[in-house]
Amino acid sequence: QLQPMESGGGTVQAGDSLTLSCTLSGLSFAGYAMGWFRQRPGKEREAVSCIGTNGVDAYYEDSVKGRFTISRDNAKKILYLRMESLRPEDTGMYYCATPTPMVVQRNTCQYGAINSWGQGTQVTVSS
Repeated sequence: QLQPMESGGGTVQAGDSLTLSCTLSGLSFAGYAMGWFRQRPGKEREAVSCIGTNGVDAYYEDSVKGRFTISRDNAKKILYLRMESLRPEDTGMYYCATPTPMVVQRNTCQYGAINSWGQGTQVTVSS
């Protein structure tokens, strides 16, 4: 697993947009499927969006479909999450990770244990 460093969070109003970035150190970035996870207050950490190694296969959690877009830049070794039409319920700490194995399809993101988490980036959406 690559060591992640997330950035781009902030405090915004409902309806605003943010773009999260995740820099992943280490080799073979292009060979990893990866994902964005979030931990909302009082809830367990969950997968928000995942992207396959081809940059095309992508999964979105139901509540973010149509609002969030995941993408990757293999040359820069950066994973992005564009978040639009933000809602108060999107508030939480966002993390990226590269668990292995990780299988990404349109309706599912299955992954193994995640042993290395970054510090995360906080997203706070006020109503």
